[in-house]
Amino acid sequence: MKKTIFFSILMLSSIWGYGQQSELDSAKYERMLLDSMFIAEVEDQPRLKPKVLHAEPLYIDLIRDLGARKGEKEWNVGAGMTDRRGFTEFETLIEYEWAPIDRLGLEIEVPVTLYSANRNFPENARPEVPANRVESLKLAAQWSFFVSEKAKTTLALGYIHEFEFVDLNQITRDNVFKGNIYNPFFIAAKRWGSNYHTLVYTGPRIIRDFGQRSEVVYEINSNFHYMITGTRNFIGVEVNSEVHSFGVSHVLRPQMRLGLAENLLIGIVTGIPVNRNEFVGLSSFMRIIYEPGFRTFHK
Repeated sequence: MKKTIFFSILMLSSIWGYGQQSELDSAKYERMLLDSMFIAEVEDQPRLKPKVLHAEPLYIDLIRDLGARKGEKEWNVGAGMTDRRGFTEFETLIEYEWAPIDRLGLEIEVPVTLYSANRNFPENARPEVPANRVESLKLAAQWSFFVSEKAKTTLALGYIHEFEFVDLNQITRDNVFKGNIYNPFFIAAKRWGSNYHTLVYTGPRIIRDFGQRSEVVYEINSNFHYMITGTRNFIGVEVNSEVHSFGVSHVLRPQMRLGLAENLLIGIVTGIPVNRNEFVGLSSFMRIIYEPGFRTFHK
């Protein structure tokens, strides 16, 4: 009798365990299927050039998708806030990017920075608040010269040229621009499996204001993202590192992207300075991404 009860319990446990395992296997298979379908929606387009699905960073974003296809386009509107010693910095931007031919992305962007004094900061120690300004007119190009669906890897070269404006309170008919910024860059991106994405974006920024010596800042932007199964949503972190003549600075930017519609996304970013000092505190940034005609390229 005891043996019969023991074997009955053992059999029931095996059946229950098998049922649980079947449910787990079914859920895992469903996730794999959703991932495969979504990736195929982007990549498996026989009439179009090969393209690898990559997660794009939200703060230092790319000039159109890697492996861009002719006719793709995108509008971005961004806004952010940074706590600085004695004042708050507000940044906004509007940009338009498009692909006139396969593999080539172009972009035009206008960033604006506004400042507000921190009234709670001791007045005798409060620094001078910078003047509001339209930062620059940014023109950029990005060419994906290597796209491998088999290796899930894309390599690209690009260049950003910024025509810097003077402060708003100094603009006159003969005094509009104060200098140029030259920024060549290199991008290497790889997807690991279906969900994990890594990307490195690096290059020098050469700042040349009229009548002054050039300043060189080398940027290394490292990214790691996890894309949620069967969606364009992701969570991840962007690490913005700068090498200056006076040292190295790092900012961690945890971030997430959510799809509100098939052609409308929103990105939310938090900035955490690693080598925090008295001049820079926490920051936040939000980006709204609109891709007209998205369905045309993914159907």
